[in-house]
Order: sequence, then structure tokens, then C-alpha cells
Amino acid sequence: MTRLSQGQLNVLETCPRKFQHIYFDQLGTPVSPEQQERLTWGSRFHLLMQQRELGLPVTSLVEEDTQLDYWLTGLVNAAPELSHPEPESFREAEHCRTLYFQGYLLTVIYDLLIAGEDSAQILDWKTYPQPKNRDWLAQDWQTRLYLYILAETSDYWPEQISMSYWFVKSQPSAQSLKFTYNSAQHQKTREDLTQLLTRLAGWLQGYQDQGLAFPQVAASLGRCRDCTFAVRCERYGNRLSNDSTELLPNLADIQEVSL
Repeated sequence: MTRLSQGQLNVLETCPRKFQHIYFDQLGTPVSPEQQERLTWGSRFHLLMQQRELGLPVTSLVEEDTQLDYWLTGLVNAAPELSHPEPESFREAEHCRTLYFQGYLLTVIYDLLIAGEDSAQILDWKTYPQPKNRDWLAQDWQTRLYLYILAETSDYWPEQISMSYWFVKSQPSAQSLKFTYNSAQHQKTREDLTQLLTRLAGWLQGYQDQGLAFPQVAASLGRCRDCTFAVRCERYGNRLSNDSTELLPNLADIQEVSL
């Protein structure tokens, strides 16, 4: 059974061909040193928050990284869910839930789930600054899938569920964006999931039975410019070839090296 996460749904919706290259062709995407550093720091921060929620000592982690201690203190001071937890609520860090849907196993991992008698809240830690476009985050599959699966796998009504993103590195202090939920949104997510996964099933059958490639995103949308598969997909290939000649120095301008 194929597992699907919010990240995979985002890639699939953005460009089916890119989804094929990454998850079925097993083609890796290069990561710059700066990106790797951000990923490593984000992983350490999430581990720190998990250990704190479990009541485990975190001194050794924050002593090695003063910035980690600074951002942790700022988040705890800004988030009432951390500084003043409700005593009777259920709390679990790195809480995993799955939902069988149209032959796929949809999987989510909540950084922190807080469930009370009449409401439930999903918290997610972001180690990048708060985005300016709230609507973009509202339409992201992380927001939609996380809320949808909690409603489907619990006794809470959609109106009793919410999700809050905490942006740890926002200045001058950590900032949050909260998304409430309702039955209309829940139905819309179900419809969009059904449509997207029905398309995936068709593309996958053609790929496996006939060797047909997944469709490409329209070039006019401009999503290919920064994609690592642009050349493989024959998008911007001519531009890259022409520009690459400018990177090679003229042989006549290279001074001869004395031996």
C-alpha cells in the first residue's frame, strides 16, 4: 500500500512529472549546503521540542547551540499552549495518524497535538520566518490534510478542530497563524483529495503498464525555472545551453603557465 504525506501531495499537485521523477524514478534532487544547514537545524529544533514535551532534559542540546536556546525561550514565552498548558488535556509530540483513502494510506505527523473535551488543536513548528501570504498556507496540503485526517479519525466535529503554525524565527518574537475548520472545508478537502488521487491512479496505471510519463505542468505557469528537472523535462533547455557558454573563458585569454 502506497503511503502519501502532505509533502507528496504538494509535489503531485504542483507538477505530476516532478512527482514521478522523485517518487517512482527515484531521482534525487541536489541540496545546497545552505539548505542542508537549515534542514539540520530544523531537525534539531523539532527534537528539542519533542524532548521538552516528554519531560526529558534538554540542557545538553541547548548548551551546544546558543541560538537553539534563544529561539526555544522565545517560543515558550510567546505560545500559551507551552507556557500555560491545560492540565486535563491530552498532549503528544510527534503524534502520527493514518487514514486509508482510495487505496492509499494518508499519513500525518503532528509536531504537537492537544486534545481536550470539546476541542482539539494541532501545533506545528516552523523554523523559517512567517510568510506574508496567509492564503498560500491555507491552501497548502499540510494545513488541509492535517485538519482533514484529525476530523476523520476522531470524534471531534470539524468546527472543534484548529491548527496553529508557530514561526520560531519571526522578529521581534515568535508569531503564529491559526486556522479554524468547518464542515464546508472538510467536504471540499474530501472532494479535492478524491479528484487528485483518482488522477494519480490513472497516471500510475499508464506509467506501470505502458511506460507513459506523468503529465507536465504548463510551462506558462513558470514553475519549471527553478526546478532541478527542467533540463530533463526539456524546459528552458535552450536557455541553459546558451547561458552555459558564457561561463567558459575564451582560450585566447588564458595565460600560459610556465613549467
